[in-house]
Formats: sequence, C-alpha cells, structure tokens
Amino acid sequence: MGRGRYTPGRRGSTQQRGLVPRFSKLPWIPDEQQWRDLLDVARFEPVRNRVMLPLAYDAALRREELCSLRTDDLDPAHRTVLVRAETTKNRLERVVPYSAPTGVLLGEYLVHRATVSRARGPLFLSEPRRNHGQPLSLWTWSKAVRRLALTAGVERFSTHTTRHLCLTDLARMGWELHAIASFAGHRHTETTLQYIHLSGRDLAEKLKNGMEHIHSWRVQMLAGADVPQATAGGASR
Repeated sequence: MGRGRYTPGRRGSTQQRGLVPRFSKLPWIPDEQQWRDLLDVARFEPVRNRVMLPLAYDAALRREELCSLRTDDLDPAHRTVLVRAETTKNRLERVVPYSAPTGVLLGEYLVHRATVSRARGPLFLSEPRRNHGQPLSLWTWSKAVRRLALTAGVERFSTHTTRHLCLTDLARMGWELHAIASFAGHRHTETTLQYIHLSGRDLAEKLKNGMEHIHSWRVQMLAGADVPQATAGGASR
C-alpha cells in the first residue's frame, strides 16, 4: 500500500498522501511513583535480575544489547561497558558508563555467576536445571520484566522502558541532543527525538519558571526600575 509521494518543482510541486495516515505516539515512561513501585518489587528478585534492570537503565541498553553482554565487555575499573556493534540495532559500537550502585550489584552477581559457570563468555546465564549455564535468552528476560510489571501494577512497563526513561532523564538534566544521540547509539538525531520527551508536568514547570522571570522583568519596567541590559535582552528573546 502506497506511503505517499512528493514531486518537487517550482510551481507544480505536489504532495500525494498515502492511503493510510501514519501516526506517531510518544513512548511511555513511568512516573516517579510507578518507578518506585517497580523497584520495591525488584528488590526481592534474584541478583541477576536486580543487576540487569539498573544496568539497562544506566546505559540505555536495548534488550538484545543487554542480554548479549559478555564478561569481556565490562571495565569495572572505569565502570563502563562495551556495547559491541554486532549486538546493536544499527551496527554502531559504543562504550557507556554505569553507576556506582549498579557496580556494587554487578560485583555481587559476578560472585554468584562463578557458582553457575566459571567460563568466560556471556555475562548473564540461565540458572534452571534445563538450561543451566546457557546464555540468557531474550524471551526469558522479557518474561521476567513482564512478571515484575504485573506484580508492581505497572502493566505498561517493558524491557524498552528503561531505555526511554534514561534518555528522557538525560534530556531533563540538560544534555545536548547530539550527546544523547551518541549515548544511545543513534546515527541520526531524528531518531533520538522519537525517544526523548518531557512530560506535561515537566513542561508546565519550565513554563512556570520562565513566566515568573518574564513577569518580574515586565513589572520592573512598568515601575521604572533600572533593569540590566543583559537581563532585559535575555527576557526579550
């Protein structure tokens, strides 16, 4: 089914729409209470699951990138992890950091992992008798996250939610778009924009703070107060 066609030209430029319109929805992210509810449930999970969840958030990892990590990809001294090109969606290798609390959990898991297998290779291993010591599958991790989401009452939470949340939090902290795109492993910033969004609450707070500044400046002007040129120029922009 056709997706539409654009024919350029000075006068005869035409835009032919596709038969089915395309809609783009913002990715869902949990609010603070939903995140706390999920973490409250995750505290009782095995150490493997307890480290996979924060590692997926810290490094904005996709499901395949997380489950494909190998022991050689870790650099505990610098708290970074190598995301190999062959495991990424767009075949771009990158090195990303993880937090100190995640590093503590990771150390605990490595001690536990040695009781399952001492061989170097896949980082996260399956522990049931049927697949003991085998690499953890994507579907097993998806089932674990789904179980956590249902138990916490946050049904919309998925393996990709931690990535959405991390990239949004980076935007909230004031990271530049290109820096976030590099962190996420995106070739184009247009892709990053699909993942980064601020909630209505964030936007309302930004508007409130901005309006207070502008209102204060206008009141000073009406009162005939001396306003520094830089402040007035900044507000006029």
